[in-house]
Amino acid sequence: MSVTRYLLILPLMAVIAYMALVGLVYLSQRALLYPGAGATPTPEHASWGETVHVKTPDGEMLHGLYSQGDSNKPCVLLFFGNGDRIDNYAFLAQALATRSIGLLAISYRGYPGSTGSPSEQGLLTDGIAAFDWLSARARSGIVVLGRSLGTGVAANTAGKRPAVGVILVSPYLSVLSVAQTRYPFLPVEFLLKDPFRSDLSIGKVKQPKLFLHGRLDDSIPLSSGQALYRIAPEPKRMLIYDGAGHNDIFNDSMVGDVIRFVEELK
Repeated sequence: MSVTRYLLILPLMAVIAYMALVGLVYLSQRALLYPGAGATPTPEHASWGETVHVKTPDGEMLHGLYSQGDSNKPCVLLFFGNGDRIDNYAFLAQALATRSIGLLAISYRGYPGSTGSPSEQGLLTDGIAAFDWLSARARSGIVVLGRSLGTGVAANTAGKRPAVGVILVSPYLSVLSVAQTRYPFLPVEFLLKDPFRSDLSIGKVKQPKLFLHGRLDDSIPLSSGQALYRIAPEPKRMLIYDGAGHNDIFNDSMVGDVIRFVEELK
């Protein structure tokens, strides 16, 4: 092959390779965004709480764990991160129980124990269904707590339902903005099916809000959480943990901050 012909073919090969990469990312994006989804069996014996089932308006059945607290205290509704599962939160349930605060954690559609397949609209529907289920049991109100991906579910839920407080752990301005930062070489805005635009929903969240973020977070940068905090309406407070990243943010100090926030709500 002549050098001239090679130089003509090389750009074409690069374009084909790039288009193949774009196609692969588009087709596999939900597997990347929801790594915790799948047919992993739930433990035979729950690590905490009572096993419950929440039916969604579109016919899915969500697996959940529920620890009931005192009727004169708010109950926490937990929406976990994308690779997490509800039986990992025995430590939180136990810490809340020492203050007689209840906890409900749901497994999103497509996650262990629940039917269906995950999508943004599906998870937002799950959040509303879980709130409505809990509202019939929590007489003193519900504090919505979202972690990582779950902060988008939490913000949407609190904007549409009368939560008494909102806690956002490692929040993002949007999944779209995080993806654009992580994959600047891809046309993310045209590829992403589930952008989770917390920047569009946070304005409706008028309740007291506590933002918690690790300074060393390399999954959802602190700057993204701070950007969401800046546009959130009052009342609000942000705590930054200097030694914490994304997966080690839940420590005794942070859980103590969560409990204080819940107990200070009027």
